[in-house]
Amino acid sequence: MSEPKKMHPVAAVVYALRQLKEMLIPFLIFVVFGSRGTDWDLFYLIGSIAVVVLVLVYGVLSWHRFTFRIEQGELRMEYGLIVRKKRYIPFDRIQSIDLSEGILQRMFGLVKVKVETAGSGGMGLQDGEAVLTAITKQDAQEIHDYLVAIKKNGQIQHEDEDRFLREDVLYKISVPELLMLATTSGGVGVVISAVLAFVFQFEEFIPYEQIFNGFENFVQNGVLFISVVVFIGFLFAWLIALLGTILKYANFTVKKVADDLVITRGLLEKRQFTIPMSRIQAVRITENLIRQPLGYASAFVESAGGSALDQESAKVLILPIVKKKTIPSLLEPYLSDYHFRVRFSSAPKRAYRRYVMKGWIFVLPILALAVWFFRPWGYGAVTLLAFSSIWSYLHYKDAAWSLDEGMLTFRYRNMAKNTVYMRKNKIQSFSVKQSAFQKKLKLATVEAIVKSGHGGAGGKVVDLEKRDADQIYHWYSHKISTPNE
Repeated sequence: MSEPKKMHPVAAVVYALRQLKEMLIPFLIFVVFGSRGTDWDLFYLIGSIAVVVLVLVYGVLSWHRFTFRIEQGELRMEYGLIVRKKRYIPFDRIQSIDLSEGILQRMFGLVKVKVETAGSGGMGLQDGEAVLTAITKQDAQEIHDYLVAIKKNGQIQHEDEDRFLREDVLYKISVPELLMLATTSGGVGVVISAVLAFVFQFEEFIPYEQIFNGFENFVQNGVLFISVVVFIGFLFAWLIALLGTILKYANFTVKKVADDLVITRGLLEKRQFTIPMSRIQAVRITENLIRQPLGYASAFVESAGGSALDQESAKVLILPIVKKKTIPSLLEPYLSDYHFRVRFSSAPKRAYRRYVMKGWIFVLPILALAVWFFRPWGYGAVTLLAFSSIWSYLHYKDAAWSLDEGMLTFRYRNMAKNTVYMRKNKIQSFSVKQSAFQKKLKLATVEAIVKSGHGGAGGKVVDLEKRDADQIYHWYSHKISTPNE
């Protein structure tokens, strides 16, 4: 592939659609606010058509000016409408090649290729170091094979070739697991929020008052009718979220190929992620409020790849939903640096009242306002204290830590219960904090940070024994191996 090649013409359409998407809100404002039944309507119509034509022309020119080739061990790209730019990426710097097939790409048998390099901040052409929007599968395979050849020659001996090329299936989602994932996801809240935000953007143009007045006589005292409408609305949003999750995670498969994890997923849009094992910084097990009582959890890896624009490449889902007890047997054979059967040390009992008081600090103002403005019904808000106490107990119960064989593990709760496994050599910073109130009770807060994408991730556990916090700090700062390591 030494001769410059162009991407498929579909790339021009994708470029144009991307520009139209970014201009959607200004374009709608221009059309909606501009059309007022005046003599200027023709101007706004012609202007709107001109904008669409210019965007299409921009897409065609961007595609025409973009070329790529493999030459002298580099992926070389040239692009730019006015200023001609060149980008040369040595293959020995490429960490991963991610493939995806959107609807347009699949219609023409094409793929989108995203290349990430060592130290990439994700601020390249689009959302990665380099993106080839629409190329043939043959060209994508050639780029992939070239990268494999570079890795093979640089990292392994000939006798290890079979090991390098062998694919081990770590996990493949089953139909029951896919349905469980879809029904227990939090996507319904996102769908409802998006619908409401969209609807209320147009409140000036939708005659809500007339609509409500028209239904006033019908729904007056019709509590049952309103309840049914609300239920149908939530059910519809849930079904949309359910379908979206199924389409996104269908055929989810994780393979270990040489020293990489390769993840493929998707029904309408097929995606493939490659995560070099060397870039894995931590493993996170997450249990949301619905899945935890059922014994299910999800597993993520924090990767040094990704960027501020592409967090999906930084916090990568490797086990969408599995029985929590099966995670050690699934991951330990492949992530040999990590072990998931650890013994935790919990927060001391005297820390519980601090968890309760911190919860009440947020609840008491709401309780006071409810009693003051909605008396006597506002007294029902007293139940918030009970819910807050239960929630605080869950936070307290889940606060724990472990040191074992060079690995630090934190367990804590936000909305979901999180367990983070971090190797000592991957931890970038560790801190121990102690407020005046914690000092009186000999408690402290600990936090560990690992690199994740463009920033950091990790975990924080609040109100541990001060001596436990000091022990973890000594373990982290000590340069000589100890029995705990």
